[in-house]
Amino acid sequence: MCVALAVVVVCAVRFSGHAAAIGAWLAAALLLVIALPLHLLFEVPAAVAGRPSDWRDLGARIALVAGGLLFAGLAAASGPQHGHAVAGYQPVPRWTRRWAYVAVALPVVGWAVPHGLWALGVPFGMPQHDLNSIHEELSTPTGLAITLVPPLAGLLVLGLVQRWGQQFPPWVPGLRGRRVPRLLAVVPAGAVALALVTYGVLSVAVFVGQLVAGDLHWSEVWDEWASAATLLVFLSWGVSLGVTTAGYALATRPGREQTTAAGVSA
Repeated sequence: MCVALAVVVVCAVRFSGHAAAIGAWLAAALLLVIALPLHLLFEVPAAVAGRPSDWRDLGARIALVAGGLLFAGLAAASGPQHGHAVAGYQPVPRWTRRWAYVAVALPVVGWAVPHGLWALGVPFGMPQHDLNSIHEELSTPTGLAITLVPPLAGLLVLGLVQRWGQQFPPWVPGLRGRRVPRLLAVVPAGAVALALVTYGVLSVAVFVGQLVAGDLHWSEVWDEWASAATLLVFLSWGVSLGVTTAGYALATRPGREQTTAAGVSA
């Protein structure tokens, strides 16, 4: 894989155009998916809160994320340049806003609510003995981090449908009113969406495989239905985030401002 990535770098540096950009984008997506940012989303706060963690694994994942972002920058630099970036705020389609609200609500309703109840000792969709085991293994700060980090991170999705996702707010020192680089929003959001969908699909596949093989029974699923439902939450979260990101990308694509102005004048 390292040799293949080196070849992509050489081709992107020596040549330019769609082929070089596509190769760099594929490399960026590969590294970001392998890194599984969702794992970092949970593991880093837990490690900071004192949970024993494999810092070598976390360091490697952070390096993969950094490499993916660097390849994304390389793809943007090596690809053909089309016009100028959108300077002002471009309203996103209505359907994009709807999907964004779904992407914000899912981690709250599907993750924070059940985990908050579990942290309070309420056996919501989970047997009491399993809940007791969780309380024995997790400290209060770790439980709070696991509960609060996903919905707080989910709030960033609103930036894809609000003005502050295209123009820096007035309170940002040195960047007030300036345009937010398009890829700064599209690449991380797209990578997280792809990682969530990948994780959700693989988890559902393993879940179905266990049911078919008889390693898991429906009675157990019913006893732990809230935990099993989180698999669908991740998958739905990734889909809604991906659709929202696509809407943002369409709204902020280069040349749209000129097209909109021409349509208004006509």
